[in-house]
Amino acid sequence: MIRLPSLTGMTYYYLSSKNRITRTVPVIPRFTTLDALCQALDCQPGDLLEYNEE
Repeated sequence: MIRLPSLTGMTYYYLSSKNRITRTVPVIPRFTTLDALCQALDCQPGDLLEYNEE
């Protein structure tokens, strides 16, 4: 998590667990956020997102 802000160009606050990533409340990420994370982590959106039927 420490390197993600520099790799994505987003602030630590924006990426922090209190703000976006590990919330239990559903969050719809912006495509630009998802794209930046996938580029930084060398992954696909499906590696970051999970569908839970509730």
